[in-house]
Amino acid sequence: MYDSIDLRIMNMLQANSRISNADIARQLKMAPSGILERIRKLEERGLITGYEARIDPGEVGLGLLVFLFVRTDERVGEIEAARLIARIPEVLEAHHVAGEDCYLVKLRVKDTEHLSRVLREQFGRIEAIRSTRTTIVLESVKETARLPLPGREETEDRIKRPRRAGK
Repeated sequence: MYDSIDLRIMNMLQANSRISNADIARQLKMAPSGILERIRKLEERGLITGYEARIDPGEVGLGLLVFLFVRTDERVGEIEAARLIARIPEVLEAHHVAGEDCYLVKLRVKDTEHLSRVLREQFGRIEAIRSTRTTIVLESVKETARLPLPGREETEDRIKRPRRAGK
């Protein structure tokens, strides 16, 4: 379980995972030790699963975003192909889905040549894969890992317009 303070903490951490416990405590008018304890409990209970830096993919040569729909010959309930797909370094996400396809996979690659190589050399080695359909993203309008937790708007307002001293 979590309460409204935990939600506010999680929203702050999603907005800026580098925010200090002291800054969170100041915004919530709590002791830093209390914030540290709450964050530790959120981590232990699996609500906070990690912290990571968001890196501009284009700046590191991975500017092509691709979604791949994968069909397999696996029996219902088997997900061995997904485990093998998840090991491919260019794969950012792999989802077992309902419908005609078995998996929806998100990849980041340098260009179409790189994509072709990954499809041939990595996906092509997975025996259970029967077919793939590729969708290349032309432009991303929004891409985020932030969850729309309750109270997010209040957190965003506070981050955009910090309170001034004396108010």
